[in-house]
Amino acid sequence: MSRIGRLPISVPQGVQIDIKGSRVAVNGPKGTLEQRFHPDMKIILEEGNIRVSRPTDQRHHRSLHGLTRALLANMVTGVKEGYQRELLIEGVGYRAEMQGNNMVMHLGFSHLVTVEPPENVTFVVEDRGKRIVVSGIDKQVVGQISAEIRKWRPPEPYLGKGIRYKGEHVQRKAGKGRVGGL
Repeated sequence: MSRIGRLPISVPQGVQIDIKGSRVAVNGPKGTLEQRFHPDMKIILEEGNIRVSRPTDQRHHRSLHGLTRALLANMVTGVKEGYQRELLIEGVGYRAEMQGNNMVMHLGFSHLVTVEPPENVTFVVEDRGKRIVVSGIDKQVVGQISAEIRKWRPPEPYLGKGIRYKGEHVQRKAGKGRVGGL
């Protein structure tokens, strides 16, 4: 049996679960998430816990078992606490600023880069435009938007300039070295 899939998901106070066949809606203080799951997976709400079960031990069902449980747990955590990713901008002249709900980044291009947040996602720019916090209730969307922001100027290995995740280690390379005498 799947080690992840067999674990129950406890439903915290203030979170409502609505299960209709393979469609699950989770409503909490931060918002509402809804998702369809594979119809073979049985999702049951009992005694304040969500349990996921599979019909057979086929490889396909085993992989869906853990996936379904993980996605449900992410939905419950998202509507209760939310998710956030922090990005750091390094480099002379590189910075971000807010214009209304949109974020505008100065990244050394001949043009400004404007990023619109999708629904249920917010941007916060701190530390004089050098730190971006992407937050929202859907873990997948927060991660995807963070990756798209980072893709505009990934950190380069020689000077370390670019956009990186907080805590990300960038392997630095040595620049041109002098070989021999003068």
